[in-house]
Amino acid sequence: MAAGGFCMLPNGSVVVALNLPSPAADGAAAVRVLVVAQNRARALTRLRNLGLRAVYLRGNAAPPSPDEITAVLHHPDGLIWRTAPDNAVSTIVSVPELWRPIRALLRRPAPSGT
Repeated sequence: MAAGGFCMLPNGSVVVALNLPSPAADGAAAVRVLVVAQNRARALTRLRNLGLRAVYLRGNAAPPSPDEITAVLHHPDGLIWRTAPDNAVSTIVSVPELWRPIRALLRRPAPSGT
């Protein structure tokens, strides 16, 4: 089951965050997906309509951080992703990855060859 959570905003809308396995064929890493919608059901429906069929939100174990909420609210589509951060303790401070539009994740690689 994917980790995830949600946060209610003052205007009544909801930001849902989910850690999912990468749908890309070559991607083995997990991705963190953020979506803003009027309620949790509509947020999950938006993801299912994009082809992520087995998306469920049970509980609120990994709600979006304030920085994640800001990022998704400032994106025109209201649907973004990046590689999920590793929870392992590391002594190397890494630069956080930028958020990308969902189209970049779901884009199919161009067929190669003849």
